[in-house]
Amino acid sequence: MKVILQQDVRGQGKKGQLVEVSDGYARNFLLPKKLALIATADNINTMQQQEKARRAREAAEREEAVALSHKLKDAEIKLTGKAGQNGKLFGAVTTKEISNAIKAQLGYDIAKTKLVCEPIKAFGCYEVKCKLGYEITSTLKVTVAEE
Repeated sequence: MKVILQQDVRGQGKKGQLVEVSDGYARNFLLPKKLALIATADNINTMQQQEKARRAREAAEREEAVALSHKLKDAEIKLTGKAGQNGKLFGAVTTKEISNAIKAQLGYDIAKTKLVCEPIKAFGCYEVKCKLGYEITSTLKVTVAEE
C-alpha cells in the first residue's frame, strides 16, 4: 500500500515522502496514529502543492538572508561599558547585548543564538560572525568603548 507520511517514521522515511508499506502496517499502525495518509490522487496533489510552497518559502528566506548579509558586511555596532583597571570591563559583552544593539542601532532582528563570538571582556574592536541560515554567514564589527 502506498502512503504519504505525515511525520518522520523511523525505518520508513521523512515527513511528506510517498512510501510503499505493507497493508497491515498501514492499517494497524500508521493510519490510526495519523502518521500517514493513503496515497490517493487528491492527497498526492496536496503533498506536491505543499512541497512547492515549502521550496518557494525557503527560496524567499534564502534571498532575505543574502540581502541581510550584504547589509551587515559594512555595518558597525558601538557598545559602551564601565571598566576597571587595565581597561577590563566589569562583566562582559555577550551575544545577547550585541543582538539587542543590532536591533536598536540597525533595526535588524538577529537572534543571539545566530551570533558567534567569545564574551568580550576588554575594550577594542572585534569581529562577530553572524550565521543567517542556509549556510550564509556575515561578519559584523563591534566596537566596545568606555562610558
